Amino acid sequence: MPDGRRFLDPKTLEKITRLEVRARLVVDGYLTGLHKSPYHGFAVEFASHREYVPGDEIKHIDWKVWARNDRLYIKEYEEETNLRCTLILDCSRSMAYGGASVRGGSGRGMSKFDYGATAVACLAYLQQRQQDAVSLVLFDNDIRLKLPSSTHPSHLKLLLHELEQARPDHRSDIADVFRILPEQLGRRGLVVLVSDLLVDLPTLREALRHFRHRRHEVVLFHVLHDDERTFPFQDHTLFRGLEVQVDLLTEPRALRRSYLEVLSRFLASVRKCCADAGIDYVQMSTADPLDAALSSYLALRQRTIRTAHRR
Repeated sequence: MPDGRRFLDPKTLEKITRLEVRARLVVDGYLTGLHKSPYHGFAVEFASHREYVPGDEIKHIDWKVWARNDRLYIKEYEEETNLRCTLILDCSRSMAYGGASVRGGSGRGMSKFDYGATAVACLAYLQQRQQDAVSLVLFDNDIRLKLPSSTHPSHLKLLLHELEQARPDHRSDIADVFRILPEQLGRRGLVVLVSDLLVDLPTLREALRHFRHRRHEVVLFHVLHDDERTFPFQDHTLFRGLEVQVDLLTEPRALRRSYLEVLSRFLASVRKCCADAGIDYVQMSTADPLDAALSSYLALRQRTIRTAHRR
């Protein structure tokens, strides 16, 4: 039997042009490698009360009812199989880096946008298999697309079609976008943000706070091109801005150490920012297999299940 997990390799995925096929191959290959599915059911919701009987777990007693009626009642729950998830993809111009035809692109491997879009498609495909409700948001300096959540199979095709048609353009501005968007998402759910995070830290901290204020669970996938992560340039290089019209001719070898130090400090600050806000942070490189995104997503769901059961 062929090993479907080979399709997790971004170099292989780059040769597959249809996003729907990419997503199916990655998810099927990833799930084939699991011995046991770790994601049956996402959360639990309160259903009713029943009177306490000896042997019931004390942690499920509703102490508010006891305070009012002086009688012990147990909270009963039912599993909620339909997770409401919003997939938010950055489609600003900087996400185009890596594409061969893009100003400033290296042409080596997938662009940040293609990698991020494939990750979003994989998550959408995985959720559809689990009958989860999923919506899609594309943004740069404004909300460019907002698909409502649905579990219908035709909705997945529409979502993947919109991802196929999207092209990264314009400057990013999460300050305005993330001030408006959380209010539009309705009741709380899971928010998955995929972005290269080319933004200053105070702006990022304030933007993420809006989602947490609305009590959304948030997982942040930080997409970096391998060039950004390793700074492999050797000869004199002309760097061209993607979101600002700036050209800079440099000697990369003289800059590499200081660049990597600044990058390391920035990434550490982003991690701390997310940790302080209770947000799951996952760094992604366009050179890495996509199973990291799926693993982190499933791990988040498992933590949410355990948290819900402890309440």
